[in-house]
Amino acid sequence: MAGRPKIFDEQEAIQKATEVFRNKGYDTASADELLNAMGIGKGSFYLAFKGGKQELYVRSIKQFSENFNKKIGQAIENSEDQIEFIRQFFLVLADAEDCDIERGCYLGNALVQLSEKDEDIKRITAELLKGLQKVFAKAIKKAQQNGQLKTQEDPEILAWHLTNLWNGIHVTRRMENSPEILRSMIEMNLKLLK
Repeated sequence: MAGRPKIFDEQEAIQKATEVFRNKGYDTASADELLNAMGIGKGSFYLAFKGGKQELYVRSIKQFSENFNKKIGQAIENSEDQIEFIRQFFLVLADAEDCDIERGCYLGNALVQLSEKDEDIKRITAELLKGLQKVFAKAIKKAQQNGQLKTQEDPEILAWHLTNLWNGIHVTRRMENSPEILRSMIEMNLKLLK
C-alpha cells in the first residue's frame, strides 16, 4: 500500500509556510502555525516533509530563491535600462521598512541565521548567490558591449561585488536602519557601474 494520495498543492503549501518563516523566523515558527498556514494536518505534513520543519524550511528557501532569481532576471531583461534597474533595485533597499518579498530579505536573513548551521541551507543559499551573480553579470556584459557602461572591469567580478553588496545590505540592515546611511553606502558601491 502506497499510502493516501496528497490532496494539497505542495508548492502552494510551501509558499504559505514561507510567509510564516518570513514573519516569525525559523526558530520561533511553531508547528501549529505552519500547519494552520499550510492548511494541512500532521499526517499529510509528515508524509510530504519527512524531515519535518527543517525539510520544509530548506524547501521553502529553495523555492523562494528560484522564484526570486527568475523574477529579478526577467525584470532586468525586460527593462529598457538594465543598469538603472539594478541601481534602483539596490536603492529601494535603503528605504524598506520591513522584510519585503521583492527585496529578497527572507533569503538574506536565512544566509545570516542558518547557513553555517546546516549544510543543505548553506548549499542552497550559495546557489542563490551564484544565480543572482549570473543575473547581474549578464546585464553588465550587455551594458559594456553596447557602450552603456564605460568601466572595463571584469563583468563577473563586478557582478560578484553587487551580489556581495546585496548580501551585505541585508546583514547591515539588522544593525543600522537609517535610510540615509544605507543609501549613502549603496550609492558609494554603485559608483562602479559607470
